[in-house]
Amino acid sequence: MSGQGLGHGHGHGHGHEGRGLRSAIGSVFRPHSHDAADSVDSELEASTEGVRALKISLVVLGLTAVAQLVVVLFTGSTALLADTIHNFSDALTAVPLWIAFVVGRRAATRRYPYGFGRAEDLAGVFIVLMIALSAVVAGYESIRRLVEPQPIQNPYVVLAAGLIGFAGNEVVAVYRIRVGRKIGSAALVADGLHARTDGFTSLAVVLAALGVLAGFPLADPIVGLLITGAILVVLKGAAVSIYRRLMDAVEPELLDSAEAALRAVRGVREVAVVRLRWTGHRLRAEASISADPGLDLVAGHLIAVEAEHALLHAVPRLLDATVHVSPVGEIGAEHHQTLEHHRV
Repeated sequence: MSGQGLGHGHGHGHGHEGRGLRSAIGSVFRPHSHDAADSVDSELEASTEGVRALKISLVVLGLTAVAQLVVVLFTGSTALLADTIHNFSDALTAVPLWIAFVVGRRAATRRYPYGFGRAEDLAGVFIVLMIALSAVVAGYESIRRLVEPQPIQNPYVVLAAGLIGFAGNEVVAVYRIRVGRKIGSAALVADGLHARTDGFTSLAVVLAALGVLAGFPLADPIVGLLITGAILVVLKGAAVSIYRRLMDAVEPELLDSAEAALRAVRGVREVAVVRLRWTGHRLRAEASISADPGLDLVAGHLIAVEAEHALLHAVPRLLDATVHVSPVGEIGAEHHQTLEHHRV
């Protein structure tokens, strides 16, 4: 930090003292808190809502899978077995995600100064592995039934079980996706999309039963292979999503919103750097801006405060922001010196 550069970084815990009568009156009509306690409460509320969604979806998917398993035991349907295996794996993926939400509530420590939100990403890795395992098992069973065909008993019951699987998965999908988007959890949204795909594969089981009723018994293992392909498609999407989170990727639109909000702050002359990263289902921001070099330390601090407020308002699910203020021209010089240092 050079010249009159000012680093300003904290959560929402800054007051509005000394901001004047206009700000005091405005806060009555536009109540908005940036208090650190409110930030923690919001984080805990999001985690609690995520856990609630996982509990409910675990019960619904568990009951759906058990009902399908009973039908498999009486009918011997490979397609339904593949779908049942996938539904069980989908239900079980709620467990590590549930644990991750609970762990993520823990307070930051000196060893983990950013907290434990990354546990959610680790749970996402487990989810990807479970999807891969279900694809292997379903594919193996389908190929085995192609080589050693076995008749399906009671295809009408299999058809009904496929419809049950679709209904159960779609209910869970809608709920997980809605809650996941609300709290900003990519892992929960991906799990919801996984459940939705499971629902469509359950409809494929219905097609298998119809094929058997039409006199084409090989429709059962063939549809089982199609389900395996659908699982692989879900696997690719889930793997890409989790990979991006692990690599700190964010949507470019979020950066656009953050940069626009900073440029609109009174006193900000330039916006040099804005970085965002996910920590679980919350975002953190770092920004470097420049202001008039004639400003004193207090004025620079107020600009940093306003810049942080602007980011908190403009970027959804932003938990924390660190804003660095430098005199106009100093940011470019600092970057030039940094590049020269790395070249050496």
